[in-house]
Amino acid sequence: MNIRNDFRHTIAASYIGYITQAIVNNFAPLLFVTFHRTYGISLSRIGLLVTVNFVTQILVDLFSAKFTDRIGYRPNAVLAHIFAAVGLILLGILPELTSDPYLGISIAVVIYAIGGGLTEVIISPIVEACPTDKKGAAMSLLHSFYCWGSVLVVLVSTLLFRLLGLDSWRIISAMWAVIPACNAIYFCFVPINSLADEGRGMSITGLLKEKVFWVLALLMLCSGASELAMSQWASALAETGLHVSKTAGDLAGPCFFAILMGSGRVLHAHVAERFSLTGYLGACACLCIVSYLVVTFSPLPALSLAACGVCGLSVAAMWPGTFSISSKVCPQGGTTIFALLALAGDIGCSAGPTTVGFVSSALRDNLKLGLLSAIIFPVLMLFGLAMCRKYEK
Repeated sequence: MNIRNDFRHTIAASYIGYITQAIVNNFAPLLFVTFHRTYGISLSRIGLLVTVNFVTQILVDLFSAKFTDRIGYRPNAVLAHIFAAVGLILLGILPELTSDPYLGISIAVVIYAIGGGLTEVIISPIVEACPTDKKGAAMSLLHSFYCWGSVLVVLVSTLLFRLLGLDSWRIISAMWAVIPACNAIYFCFVPINSLADEGRGMSITGLLKEKVFWVLALLMLCSGASELAMSQWASALAETGLHVSKTAGDLAGPCFFAILMGSGRVLHAHVAERFSLTGYLGACACLCIVSYLVVTFSPLPALSLAACGVCGLSVAAMWPGTFSISSKVCPQGGTTIFALLALAGDIGCSAGPTTVGFVSSALRDNLKLGLLSAIIFPVLMLFGLAMCRKYEK
């Protein structure tokens, strides 16, 4: 069939969109130590780059949702990938052109984060609107592509760092921009349907008055923070805290994390119906706590790196699992609750890595103790799950 009529191309472009999202969120953290050493930027300021990224995505989520239907899915999808590509190119250019390299990096992060935010808003409804009988499978595979995209980013970047040298990171950043640039062109031709406006759920004001919503928001915040605090700092921890080579650290840290997180989401899809969801997520939170403790206190670098990967397995079900819980304890929330919970999750994605960065800097750049501070998020999740059990009953 022609590309303009075959929705398999639409789904493929959407999968690549989530790979773009993985590039946007995971490439720069591989360079945190490089930024620190090359430009003399403190770890606390570097940690704020994660905040800049996700706060920008949060703001885009808030504002673009109102205008998506007016502008259309296709223009939004194309613009999302253009912003991502331009931001990745500028990441390697602006630090050398601005008086403060940190300012240049921040501007680049804001630009590609706009693309990431638009991607988050537009890709899921595009896939949902595709005329296929396997929507559930398509959506599950869509979200897993973020994990596999993260693995791709770490593996390919590590290989290129070895072949071209770490000083070539600016070229490598521009090379990653090729994927969103090509996908922007792809989205110009694939068929795209629009979803009818079927939202009949509670209003935002009504949801904010419900106690259960705030419990669910806490779970989402802790989910995002528990995941990103480890994944965003794993590479830097391996280099500075565990004193292993960058290649070994990236492969055994963020790459192993992403592989086990993707595997954990596949596992969650198969076993979610067999167990109490709050109990299952409680076990995941406990495993997350253990992984943070091992990373911090293990005298063996290999064991700490293994714990980084296990953390990926422990956080895999937290985000989708919280969405599932919300459908059970607040079924009248409709589409509004999903949008607000995604917002809470993005706030957590910003809060977790930023907390690690500030605590590390306060303790003389001790990343191990900085990561230990993030243990508060899975602990809080356990309390939130305990409250959710009351609402389930």
